[in-house]
Amino acid sequence: MICRRVVVHGLVQGVFFRDSCRREAQRAGVSGWVRNQPDGTVEALFEGAEDDVERMLEWVRHGPPYARVERVDVTEEQPSGRSGFAVTR
Repeated sequence: MICRRVVVHGLVQGVFFRDSCRREAQRAGVSGWVRNQPDGTVEALFEGAEDDVERMLEWVRHGPPYARVERVDVTEEQPSGRSGFAVTR
């Protein structure tokens, strides 16, 4: 199990990024959350098997069709045994 926190920069709000991310995370079997930040970025936390989390890291580098991802900052976190994936505020 690994855990990664990401901050996604670019045109990532108002393009269904969070809901698309939730669906992708559920398909990948990854736990965590995704939320918009006041500065226009999207922040997410992914926890799960290394291959599944890596799949999500690859997905956020592109996002849904209308997103324009400019940069993704990734930091390592300690896994905490989360379950489920939520869209938060």
